[in-house]
Parts: sequence; C-alpha cells; structure tokens
Amino acid sequence: MSLFPEDIHSAAAAIIRDFTAAGLMISTAESCTGGLIAGALTEISGSSAVVDRGFVTYTNTAKIEMLGVQEQTLLGFGAVSEETARQMAHGALFRSRAAIAIAVTGIAGPGGGSAEKPIGLVHLAAKSRTGALVHRKMLYGDIGRSAVRLATVRTALEMLHSLLAS
Repeated sequence: MSLFPEDIHSAAAAIIRDFTAAGLMISTAESCTGGLIAGALTEISGSSAVVDRGFVTYTNTAKIEMLGVQEQTLLGFGAVSEETARQMAHGALFRSRAAIAIAVTGIAGPGGGSAEKPIGLVHLAAKSRTGALVHRKMLYGDIGRSAVRLATVRTALEMLHSLLAS
C-alpha cells in the first residue's frame, strides 16, 4: 500500500525504473508541495539509486540560501513565477549530483491568491545537465490545498519522464 494515489505511485515507479536503467539521478526543489515529489519518488523501493536529494524551500530566505535564487528575482517577479522556478531548478541541479532537477513553486490555498496570482497557480521547471529546460505554468484553480499539491506532483513526475525521454 502506498501513501499516494495509484496513478502517482505508478508514475513514480516508472521514473525510478527508467532513471535507474539510464543511470541518472534526480534532485527536487519544492515550495508548495513541501517535499511530496521527493516523497512520491522515495516511496518506491530502489529509489536511492535515483533520488540524490530534495530541497524544501518554503520561504524566500530558504530559496536564496539553499538554491541560490537571486533576491532581485524574488523582488521583481515574486516567489511564484517562472523566473523563480527556473532559478530553483538550476540551484537544485548544481547543488547536487543529479542529472535532472525539478522545481515547483505555487499557491495551494486556501489563502494567498490575488488577481494576478490566483489560488492554484503553480510554476514548474525541470532542468538537465545537458542544458534542456522545460517550464510549465499550471492553473489548477481553487480545487483545495491537497488537490493542488497532488496535481502538482503529477505534473512534476510527467515532466521528469518527458525530460528523460528528450
């Protein structure tokens, strides 16, 4: 039995299998998911061959200190932005032994949203050492905190798999 829904468990298992076969490692940089992506991956037996490390950087200070996100980026674009997600992915990649890093930052709710940045807005970025970079802006809507977080995990796992295939 898994802590996660079957679709997330299956997606994580496929990532562990495929990254193991490729001999590649992953790092995660998580804000709104609070470690759930790393948790889904490490739910799978054998994940230690794939998961190098995870950064939970919930505050701006943590993003700066742990991932090297530029303070100017946070001031100019905000914590929930494409620019911040990209810098988080870059920091997670180059502060680890991973070949690919995934980063997420968003507003899970129920509070914290605005007209420009509504509840359910999440920016995800995945970066590889080959230079490939993928960004997705998701607007899940005000579907509830847990639903936003789980939807983000699903999207992140899908992005990791697609970046491996590229």
